[in-house]
This record gives sequence, C-alpha cells and structure tokens, in this order.
Amino acid sequence: MKYLSVILLAAALIAGFTHCQTDATQSRGLEEITIDTTEFDRHMRVLASDEFLGRKPFTEGETKTIAYLKNELEKMGIEPGNQGSYFQEVPLVEITPTPDPVMRVQSPKGNFELAIKDDYVIYSEREQERIEVQDAEVVFCGYGIVAPEYGWNDYEGIDMKGKIALVMVNDPGFQNETADSTFFKGNIMTYYGRWTYKYEEAARQGAAGVLIIHETNAAGYPWFVPRGSLNPRLNLQTPDAGMRKCAIQGWVTLTTAAELFRNATVEGGRFFERAQTPGFKPIPLGLRISTGLSNRMKKDVSQNVVGLIRGSKRPDETIIYSAHWDHLGVGQPVQGDSIYNGALDNASGTSALLAIAKAFTKMKNRPERSVVFLFVTAEEQGLLGSEHYAKNPIFAVDKTVANINMDGMNPNGPMRDLTVVGFGQSELDDYASEEAGRQGRYILPDQEPEKGFYFRSDHFNFAKVGIPALYASGGYDHMTEGKEYARSRADDFTAKRYHQPSDKYLPELWVLSGVAQDAQLYFNIGRRLANETTFPKWKDGSEFKALRD
Repeated sequence: MKYLSVILLAAALIAGFTHCQTDATQSRGLEEITIDTTEFDRHMRVLASDEFLGRKPFTEGETKTIAYLKNELEKMGIEPGNQGSYFQEVPLVEITPTPDPVMRVQSPKGNFELAIKDDYVIYSEREQERIEVQDAEVVFCGYGIVAPEYGWNDYEGIDMKGKIALVMVNDPGFQNETADSTFFKGNIMTYYGRWTYKYEEAARQGAAGVLIIHETNAAGYPWFVPRGSLNPRLNLQTPDAGMRKCAIQGWVTLTTAAELFRNATVEGGRFFERAQTPGFKPIPLGLRISTGLSNRMKKDVSQNVVGLIRGSKRPDETIIYSAHWDHLGVGQPVQGDSIYNGALDNASGTSALLAIAKAFTKMKNRPERSVVFLFVTAEEQGLLGSEHYAKNPIFAVDKTVANINMDGMNPNGPMRDLTVVGFGQSELDDYASEEAGRQGRYILPDQEPEKGFYFRSDHFNFAKVGIPALYASGGYDHMTEGKEYARSRADDFTAKRYHQPSDKYLPELWVLSGVAQDAQLYFNIGRRLANETTFPKWKDGSEFKALRD
C-alpha cells in the first residue's frame, strides 16, 4: 500500500506540475510541448527486456539495440547524424581474462597466498595471450597521485620499473579532517581520485602493475563492482595494442591490504595516515608477489548511434544530448538470473533521450541550431563510446554549444530538488537553476561528491575537450515523502540493484512522473540553447575553462 499511496500522490502532483509547466511555457511565448511518458514506457519495455540480453557491445544485444534506435529515429523523421549514416564506428578489443587462482606473496615473516575474487582481482589491457609477474616488489604509493598544483607526488624518488604499486582509492582530501576545502577540493573527489587515473599514472611511472585498495565509502560502490572486472572487458583499440598500460591492473580488498601491511617489513605502521600527510614518500613493503593471467582477445567494431535535427539558421552550431545504450550483458548468475538488464542504468536514459527527440519533432519551427541525439556505446567499460566520439568528433568541438547527458532517470516520482553533479563548473548550472525554478524546484550541489560521479558518466569526455556539460537529476528530496524517503530509495538501488540482474524495469513500481519532470527540464534547456546565439561558458576555477577559452 505504501507504493500505491506514493503513486496516487505523485499522479496528483504531476498534474499540478504539468499545469505550472504550461503556464511557464506560455508566459515565455513558447509552444507547449510535453514529454510523453507513454513513449518512455514503450521504449523501456523493449530495451530493458530479457530479449535484449543486457545490451552488451559485441553481442546479439548490441545488434538488437542499435537496430531499434536507428528504426525509432527513422520513424520520427530524424535524419542520420554521421554523413548519411546513423552509426559511428567505435573500434574495440574485447579481452577476456582468466587469472591464476592465487597470488603468491613472499615475506620474511612468512609466505602466504591470496585467492582470486575473494581477496583480489586482476586483469590486463595489454593484448597479450599470457602475462606474468614474478617476484615483483610491492611498494605502497599512497594515493598513487602526481599533482604538481598541490605540491603532491606519491612516486617521488622511486623507480617503479618492474614493481607493483599498491595505492588507495579516492584522493587525500577525502575525510581528511586536517585539510580545508581547497586541499584536493576537500571531500569533492578530483580526477586524481578515480581508479582510471591511478592506472594511467602507474603506467606513466613504468610500474609492472597497480593494485587499488578497495573501501566502499571511498570508492562509492561495494566490492562486487570491482569483482565484476573479471568479466570480458572492452577497450578502445590502440596502435600499441595496449602495451603502454601496466601489465596487470586490479583491486585488493581492505582486509587483504591489512594482511599485506601486517606482513610488511616496514616499521611504524599507520600507512593510511601517512599517505594523507604532505611530503609522503613511497614505502617499499619488503614483499614480493607472483601471479599471472591468460587473455583471450577479440577485435570488433561497436557503434555509437547518432540522430540529427538540422538547425534552421546556424546548423554548424550543435547541442548534443547523450545517453549510453549499453549495459553488462549476460554474466554471473545471481539467484538464478544471469541477464543484467540495466533498466535504470541505462535503458532509462536511452528511453528518455528517445522521448526528448520525439518532443523536438513536435516543434512547429525547427530549432535555429542543430540538435544531436547521441547514443554512445561501452560506457560501462570505461566511457569508451563517448571517449571515441570526443577524439573523433562528428561535429566541430568549438561549435558544440553544450552537452546534456542522461545516465539513470528518476523512477521514484517528482522531486523538489534538482541535484547538479559538478555544480559550479559552468553557466549550464544557471540554465538548470532557472528551469528548475519554473518547476517549483531548487538546486542542490552533488550530495555525494566524494564518489566522483562527475568522472563516471559520458559528459566527462565532453568536458575534457572543453564542451560545457550538464549532468543533473532529482533524487534527494521527494515531493511528498521528503528527504529520508528519497535517500532510502537511492540507497536501496545502490545496495541491491546497481550492476546486478535485479536492475529490471518494474512498471507497477516505477513512478514515471519523476522521469517526466527531469526529461521536461532537459528538453526545455536544450530548446532554449538551440534558439540562442550565445555559448555558455565555464566558470572561473573550473579545470576545463582554459580548453574552451
């Protein structure tokens, strides 16, 4: 009955919300166009179905997904976005790792073994059939960060060639009570805190391998997420076949890290505390590890899907909406279910993008700027589809006005808040604030900045080339049930459904008025941008400002 009461209350609220939306639209002299949740529901029932097999690239699920997206764009009358094609090829290599069952650790205090999956995971992005490390020295390298602007170098004074870097997740500002908000942005994760950066930096240092110490709060997700790294992984094809990467990359549990530290020959302990102290130097632990893995490789081409509504006056200037169509496919069974449907993540964003595209086709007059609908591949494998697009843009980067990205729509009903991930980065925050105000909502900065969500979805690759990007949604203050209820729903998803087969579309439980609320806001912002002549700017203090300036 709890769900029924929420649904009934939400239905009443969305009727009021739609009325307010209509009044606000008419007061600005704009034609009334509303997002159709019936369309959203129709797409969800297809894209999140078992028939689409979890929409993993290189599988039958991809074939069905991209065909569906192309057909839907064609039916709407939206033209192909890539020189007559709806597709942009994304060359990928799929690497399926089979790690050795154990990692052997040598210590003067006694040798021991670690078990794959339970204690650690490793894989490699090198296109080699067999990879081994033998008697590799383990060095605790703090957070694995080299940040000259903060006077920070966790690799100072050491040659890492042939060695294994053991590093902490997140960055030194995380829960550091002695630091201020300007020290690695305090509890707001910087890119230095992301696991992708730590792999990149260890490779630049010449390390043979890098192991990140997992801790749920600092990482932002439980151990089962890195444990899933042992599934087949996709990478962009590179001329060097991945040889610039470390031979092995991976994670260890917090318990495993404690065991390694107990067996280290270093005096003083307090490793984590020392790592947060300015002037930290890397610490050889007196340990050596041996392990290996076998790889099976498959090269193929995945596809970004691109639709275009050509601008009537300034067609070379574009607004790009994005959502990733992929998920994890068919994997390890959980309670007898092996299909990772990815309903919220991200059939919901894909379906909302189709609904927004449909709304643009209802405009009496075409927008003055071009509007692009970009469905990217391989986000779950490391934002690969959007990275490929950013490196090989179809539309000129300096003429791309903005990116509006959708990754997980709100299934819990209307919210009072609009939470902007990366708030303070660009003037798109101001657009979002104005549109949210017209819906009777207020802006919240990211409520979990320590989890680095700004670096975990496709908008980040647009930001990295200087394109202002908006990533926002309601989720922390439910319109009728309040903040505690909203938090409980978000926590429940993270704990029970995130990257699990249980992330399914449940029409009887999803309250689509929440989807409509956010999708309408995205549409309104994009429509406004598409009929302006100015370009939103990065704000002072943004690390991306210099790229656009």
